[in-house]
Amino acid sequence: MSVVTVRYFAGAKAAAGRAEEQVDAADVGELTAVLADRHGPALGKVLSASTLLVDGLAAKDPATALPAGVTVEVLPPFAGG
Repeated sequence: MSVVTVRYFAGAKAAAGRAEEQVDAADVGELTAVLADRHGPALGKVLSASTLLVDGLAAKDPATALPAGVTVEVLPPFAGG
C-alpha cells in the first residue's frame, strides 16, 4: 500500500469532518472504499459523485494506481457562477 494525502473541498470536507488526511491505499477504488468505511455513508455518497484528482489529473478508473506520496483532491459537484 501507499500513503497518500487526501484533500477535501466543499461538501466532501463537511462529510469527512476535516480538510485533509493521510490514507494507505494502492489505487483509487481502494481509497474510496477506505474513506467511505472510515467516515460513513455521507462521505460515500459524496465520493460517488465527486471528481478525484490524482496530482492534478482526473482519475476516472478505480484501478488508477496511487504511488506513495501523491495528493488526491476530492472535488464534489458544486453550483456557482
